[in-house]
Amino acid sequence: MRNKRALALVIVLLIIVAGVFLFVSRFNLSALPEPGTRETILATRAKRLLIGRAARASSAPGGAAKLATGRMIFMGECSVCHGNDGRTPSNAGRWMYPRTPDLGSKEVQEWSDPELHWIIKHGVRFSGMPGFGKVYNDEQLWQLVHYVRSLAAATPNPAEQH
Repeated sequence: MRNKRALALVIVLLIIVAGVFLFVSRFNLSALPEPGTRETILATRAKRLLIGRAARASSAPGGAAKLATGRMIFMGECSVCHGNDGRTPSNAGRWMYPRTPDLGSKEVQEWSDPELHWIIKHGVRFSGMPGFGKVYNDEQLWQLVHYVRSLAAATPNPAEQH
């Protein structure tokens, strides 16, 4: 009886190992093909949930928004992927996955100010979005949030890109 259980356990373990091997051998790590709809929906929902939870503790400071400061930081750091106008991704941003978003889009503008601040400060792992919390202080990052907000009214200008 004991030998039968041991044999059954070995067979189950071999089946599990074979299944894992089959999955891993078919897994494509390439960033070129677009992920499927389910993967995209799942990743987007997870990102919204986790960033929303992490950003709850922060709130925007009082004081006037300095768009010039935000624009200066944007042009030095963000335009490399998001494009000079923040609306039309550069070649680098256009071919990332997930794709670099149009910062004036409804999807981006739906994030709350604390959520945008959190994203800019901490970055988003596995997305290409770096964190700038070790480069800029919170006041500067809030100026960048205000600048991103101003992009909602802007119209993309393809001539300004690249």
